[in-house]
Amino acid sequence: MENIEAYLKEHENKDMLRFLTCGSVDDGKSTLIGRMLYDSKMIFDDQLSAMESESKKYGTTGDKLDMALLVDGLQSEREQGITIDVAYRFFTTEHRKFIIADTPGHEQYTRNMVTGASTADVAIILIDARKGILTQTRRHSFIVNLLGIEHVIVAINKMDLVSFSEDVFLNIKKDYSQLVEELNIKNSYYIPLSALDGDNVVNLSEQMPWYKGKALLNLLDTMSVGKELKSEEFRFPVQYVNRPNLDFRGFCGTVASGIVQVGDEITVLPSGKTTKVKSIINAHDITEKNNNVESNKASASMAITLTTEDEVDISRGDMIVHSKSLPRVSNSLKVMLVWMDEKPMELMKSYNIKGVSSLVEGHFEHINYKIDVNSFERTEVDSLVLNDISSCKMLLTRPIAADAYGKNRLTGSFIVIDRVSNNTVGAGMIVNVAKREEDSFKSSKTYTKSEKALNQYIRDFFPEWNCKEV
Repeated sequence: MENIEAYLKEHENKDMLRFLTCGSVDDGKSTLIGRMLYDSKMIFDDQLSAMESESKKYGTTGDKLDMALLVDGLQSEREQGITIDVAYRFFTTEHRKFIIADTPGHEQYTRNMVTGASTADVAIILIDARKGILTQTRRHSFIVNLLGIEHVIVAINKMDLVSFSEDVFLNIKKDYSQLVEELNIKNSYYIPLSALDGDNVVNLSEQMPWYKGKALLNLLDTMSVGKELKSEEFRFPVQYVNRPNLDFRGFCGTVASGIVQVGDEITVLPSGKTTKVKSIINAHDITEKNNNVESNKASASMAITLTTEDEVDISRGDMIVHSKSLPRVSNSLKVMLVWMDEKPMELMKSYNIKGVSSLVEGHFEHINYKIDVNSFERTEVDSLVLNDISSCKMLLTRPIAADAYGKNRLTGSFIVIDRVSNNTVGAGMIVNVAKREEDSFKSSKTYTKSEKALNQYIRDFFPEWNCKEV
């Protein structure tokens, strides 16, 4: 029992790293993840048996095990030999815990790739050594950089098909280095490998003695991602108001960033009311069966309940922050938008905009420009279609507290929901929180003839209402 508790304690204290694999079609993304799990002995016997059976039925690697089948679980994925939806896998080493997102390479599934990249710390971009940099490689590199992933590992795969040539590796490295400069990617790493045979995946390859760097798993294990969060940037979106009895009222949620301590002066947004933190309750203390379930402080990613010294009106969708570091509150936002629906985006159409815990109605007033992800050129458009990426002006029916995405990925991101179908049709990142525009949403609405007639009727017969057409 003691050994189990010691193991769980050790496992709990390990750092968590999220990474994704992306790139063009058939670059070997799923095979790489399967090989990583297989060589690190992170699959069970029944999974191995199933993979052996499926390899005979669907495999594309001859007599060898098809490692991609460990990740590609959908029937249509196995039949076509492609990745369609994002697949997540978990594994751990002595140093770290990992969550892997395997994303599709086809252009039509770019929206799925955006979903997988939205929570990643590191991106592994695979390049087929025979083909070099392709259009989809550039597309995924742009999206990775747009979503704020600062660490990019360029895995030049299928080196076994080019005789493990160092010249091929260096030429692709040179070409991608130009892309790194174009996109201003902060940290880039280059590894030649063969996912099918495991060269430089978990262990260094004897086939490429000229490569002096680390194997892929070793690089991921030792990479310094730099997740430090500053205490002055405390952000706590309220998800639930806990009122079990007359003597207790707490505000539940997950700390998005920063640190909060008992006694800190806090401000509730968008109302602007201020108070102080009376107590902090978290599940970790309760599971350890301490008599005192209250903590003195809490940090990012912790699920907690806050109580306040004063009776302040706080509801779901509000954000609690330090009074000394207030985010801007506005209904006018400049955003980068990725359109993810087959139906084109319409300007002035009302959508539901969902942030980290808030849901508000809004519309897109203007498209500043669309980005051609192949050439990175900016073009003027009036609408967006599937997989388009653009800069837009977004207006909301009420102000919200928000940060720029570059400052805080959680409070600076949102999704767009169609109000009729309830489908998620877009995902966005806040670039700038502009000055509040009180009447913008009303003035932008398109009124029917009957609505205009009613407006006129009210102005004619009830002038005391001071009604004006908006």
